[in-house]
Amino acid sequence: QVQLVESGGGLVQAGGSLRLSCAASGIIFRLNTMSWYRQAPGKQRELVATIPPGGNTNYADSVKGRFTISRDNAKNTVYLQMNSLKAEDTAVYYCNAQRLSLERWGQGTLVTVSS
Repeated sequence: QVQLVESGGGLVQAGGSLRLSCAASGIIFRLNTMSWYRQAPGKQRELVATIPPGGNTNYADSVKGRFTISRDNAKNTVYLQMNSLKAEDTAVYYCNAQRLSLERWGQGTLVTVSS
């Protein structure tokens, strides 16, 4: 059974930091491209950051320089370090695993940034 379990969300003041984690099971983690998406209220889900098996990261322009995605293949876990948080970063953050045509999602973790 495939599971992606996010954790680390919560309430933080603007300018603060949070670290999200996504623990994967039931997949060959090291072969999957791992991504973080987010969906703010009333908006479409958007890609935040991606890290493929090779480790070349990619970020949305809105988070470049503030967020860092990383992975630990030994722990089957992907992380999102979020610094200098802004009110507009408030959203439900979802973990995504993709390999070939297969895509899996976590249940999401809520990040609320107060201004």
